[in-house]
Amino acid sequence: MPTFSEMIDWVIAQSGVAAWIGGVTVIILLTAVVHWIWRIIDLKIKTKFDATESVWDDAVWGAIYKPITVSIWLAGIALSLKYAFADNVAVVNQAISTIRDIGIVLMLGWFLLRLTNRVSLRLVEKSKEPSEESRLDQTTIEAVGKLTKVCIFIITGLVLLQTVGFSISGVLAFGGIGGLAISFAAKDMLANFFGGFFLYMDRPFVVGDYIRSPDREVEGTVEYIGWRITRISTIDMRPLYVPNSTFTTISVENVTRMTNRRIRETVGIRYEDKHRMLAIISDIRDMMRAHPELVNEEATNAYFNSFGDSSLNILFNALTTVTSWTDFNRVKHDVLLNILNIVHKHGADVAFPTRTLLIEKMAVSEKAAEQEEEHEQPAHGAD
Repeated sequence: MPTFSEMIDWVIAQSGVAAWIGGVTVIILLTAVVHWIWRIIDLKIKTKFDATESVWDDAVWGAIYKPITVSIWLAGIALSLKYAFADNVAVVNQAISTIRDIGIVLMLGWFLLRLTNRVSLRLVEKSKEPSEESRLDQTTIEAVGKLTKVCIFIITGLVLLQTVGFSISGVLAFGGIGGLAISFAAKDMLANFFGGFFLYMDRPFVVGDYIRSPDREVEGTVEYIGWRITRISTIDMRPLYVPNSTFTTISVENVTRMTNRRIRETVGIRYEDKHRMLAIISDIRDMMRAHPELVNEEATNAYFNSFGDSSLNILFNALTTVTSWTDFNRVKHDVLLNILNIVHKHGADVAFPTRTLLIEKMAVSEKAAEQEEEHEQPAHGAD
């Protein structure tokens, strides 16, 4: 039985110019019918895959739909060209063969890129789910997705060059020399690129972490980690763009990964309340150990620490079970108010800077005597 291509060749050989328009129209209509059938199949299969929880089935099918749709129309256009240029069938066949090979490579590369994007998006959505079992690292997902797309671009480009007749070995040799020259001209860009690469590999922080650096004025929530820069939202909601190479030379503190925060404060009571100090310290310790949002360990303590100019200073330390800035300040607020209430409960008060002026009685008596002598001298003169 003859193939479809052989039937087209026979029609081309038998038909004349009068049948040219009709033949091309029939081929386009057949292509439209195939596209319509393919769309119906796509809708039915997509409905079935959407009902499942798997990441791969709907991702693969959604990625393959458009490349196959384009391939259907490219095939229809190729058959139309073959029919239209019937007098030069050999030339058309050669051109169509080359275009077909290029189209296959492009469609395959397009499919892989779409598949990578769809799988990455689905995995990122899963990483935002509250369940710990389904929680994935968003930064790792983005890093693997970007590396995969770079590899797809490179491989597709090399295969295309091989398809059109270029030697890959020559291209690779030229790329090595050119890469050396580019590395000297763009060393800062390469430093940022490798800085981003090591951020993905070492993962000192990920998207959503709150970080700060003691070496630079860098503090805020990480919103985006790219190959060249990292975007951070500061406390006052300003976007801060930091080159990735910066993170290879500075220390970074990841506040989000803290398990506890420390409250370390000093409260000073008056010197006249010294006899109440031990009871106050004991109640402060009991309060902190009973607090539901403080760690009940040795790190939670209170001691008489030093003599101040106007106060007896009590130092207290505590570790909170919460780490977010808002919750930490809420717990600290509650602890400080409780300590103030304890001080007042014992009839004591918080000290404030005071000065006591002592005037000796002898000095006052001598000054009064001098004043009396001054008054007596004019009286004797009058006599």
